[in-house]
Amino acid sequence: MLPIAPYISDGFGRNRALSIGAFTVVGGVILQALSTSIGHFVASRSIIGVGITIITNAAPVLITELAYPTHRGSLTALYNTLWYFGSIISAWVCYATLRTLTGSVWEWRIPCLLQAAPALFVGIAVLFIPNSPRWLVAKGRDAEAIAILTKYHANGRDRDPLVYFTYGQIREALAIEREINQTTSYLTLFKTPGNLRRMRIVFALGFFSQWSGNGLISYYLDPVLENVGVEVAQTRALINGGIQIWCLFVAVSAALLVEKIGRRPLFLMSNAGMLVVFIFWTLTTALWTTQENRPAANASIALMPIYFLAYSIAYTPMLISYTVEILPYCIRARGFAMMNLTVGIGITTNQFVNPIALKALGWKLYIVYCCWLVFELVYIFLYLVETKGKTLEETAALFDGKEVVQNIENVGNEAAHQSRHRYRRGLDGDDDDEDDDGSGQGGRSGGRSGEKRGGGGGGVEIALSRRDSSRSVGAFSLSASDYDQQERGLGGGGGGGGLHHHVFGSRRKKTSTGVGSGGGMTDSREGSIVKQ
Repeated sequence: MLPIAPYISDGFGRNRALSIGAFTVVGGVILQALSTSIGHFVASRSIIGVGITIITNAAPVLITELAYPTHRGSLTALYNTLWYFGSIISAWVCYATLRTLTGSVWEWRIPCLLQAAPALFVGIAVLFIPNSPRWLVAKGRDAEAIAILTKYHANGRDRDPLVYFTYGQIREALAIEREINQTTSYLTLFKTPGNLRRMRIVFALGFFSQWSGNGLISYYLDPVLENVGVEVAQTRALINGGIQIWCLFVAVSAALLVEKIGRRPLFLMSNAGMLVVFIFWTLTTALWTTQENRPAANASIALMPIYFLAYSIAYTPMLISYTVEILPYCIRARGFAMMNLTVGIGITTNQFVNPIALKALGWKLYIVYCCWLVFELVYIFLYLVETKGKTLEETAALFDGKEVVQNIENVGNEAAHQSRHRYRRGLDGDDDDEDDDGSGQGGRSGGRSGEKRGGGGGGVEIALSRRDSSRSVGAFSLSASDYDQQERGLGGGGGGGGLHHHVFGSRRKKTSTGVGSGGGMTDSREGSIVKQ
């Protein structure tokens, strides 16, 4: 299901994909709770896995594409961080049922049934969440995208520079992506030098997130604790529950620091910290195994929260957030699916290799992990790119060269500048489009009062990049019918809701039939004036 999930997310939209995945999970949970055999139980778990795969592909992509620019890093980091919240509930519910319902079928049915609660909430709540502006623009639904940016990024101010800045960058980035990749498939991930640079980081982070020793501790905590003398099952369960709470605290703190400290410093600190802890862990485990040194065993247990501190400051909050922000829109869902595939391979390796290696090598397995962590630290130092302070479009373009990044930055800045210029002209009552011979006063008032909706001339000014100046760039061809559709979506009703469409480059005028009694439409560019 993993290779198909991006097609659902890209085809139906992030919101619908989340809803489909959530209700699939609910169905699987019901079947799981009613299981009467191992085969029945495994089949229901497979259905749950399908739903979770769809959800985990769409959710972080929606967050990063919808978030306010300065909040994007922290919000997307919190997405994966809050995994620990569910983990804590799971750990302590299982502990409670183990203590109170031992021997009863409800010992496992209750934890199974509780999985349906968050899935059902997501399936319903996501219907009230706005869709991704990037997805809407890519589907030609620009008016809806602008409305979402206006409402959620500018508090309803139509002419806010941030709306123009973001919208201009989105269109420019999508136009560049379509020029580079005429068609998009999984092969696109490896076709250009920029994509190859992205994928070497994506694959590395996926493997590092599972092969840094955390798999040994997370999936085989019981045998690890037994190796250092913790033999009571309930004590091990308590340690596991405490570790989850600690990890949540650390990961949330790190997620809130992503935009202040930066991605690269956190990853370097994380890898260096895990390496240091594993070196000491190797020593303490060896002393306990060979000499039954009790202080060394206690030190091994004490090192666990320190290790998870190091791991959780980077890999928990930023594994997903960093991946989705460095991938451009056209390959974001597919590239993220490949990262999840890499994580799955790492988890599978942990489940099958670690127990065999732990039994064969004992404490010496820790030496292998120490060597691997040295490699990880060097790799992160050499290849990880800092993305702090960049917009989503600028971040995704970092791997395509400085010229592309600069072009996207310029388009956004020019869009914001033009919005301020148009707004000031509207306040001064000065409009260069006064000689527009559209359908009477409605067209002229629509050009000046685009800040309002409905009424006499409510319209909105749309800023496009230079690549759109021909009004026929790939999927962004804007015909008169497209204008009319966008005008109806944003211009409002009444006397003359004209849509003022601003394109950077030359200056031209065009008249068109508007919405309402006299909705003329002006298409402004810098340079000459042409009437059609």
